[in-house]
Amino acid sequence: MYAIFEYKGKQYKAEKDALIQVDKTGEEKGKKIDIDSVLLVSDGDKISVGTPYVKGAKVTVEVEENFRDKKVLVFKYKAKKDYHRFIGHREEYTNVRVKDIVLA
Repeated sequence: MYAIFEYKGKQYKAEKDALIQVDKTGEEKGKKIDIDSVLLVSDGDKISVGTPYVKGAKVTVEVEENFRDKKVLVFKYKAKKDYHRFIGHREEYTNVRVKDIVLA
C-alpha cells in the first residue's frame, strides 16, 4: 500500500515505515503529524484518485530529526567589471517516518 500526499506545496510518495525528507516542519522529535491532503491511495489492486484530495484518507508521520543539508556555494562573476561575490546557503530539512496510511 502506498499514497501520494501533498505537504508544504510539494508531493511525496509514502509507504509504511518509509523515511521521507521534507522541508523543515519546526516540530520536535517524536511528534506525530496527520496529513489529510492525500492525492492518491493504492491498495494493491484498488487505486483511489482524489479530486483533488481523497476524502477520508490520511497519512500519519512521526518526526525523526531536523537537520541542515550540506552547504551550496554560489560564485557570481562579471568579466572586466571587477565584480565577484561568493555566497553560501544551507537548506533546513526534517526526516519523517510514515507510521500509517488510512483509507476511509
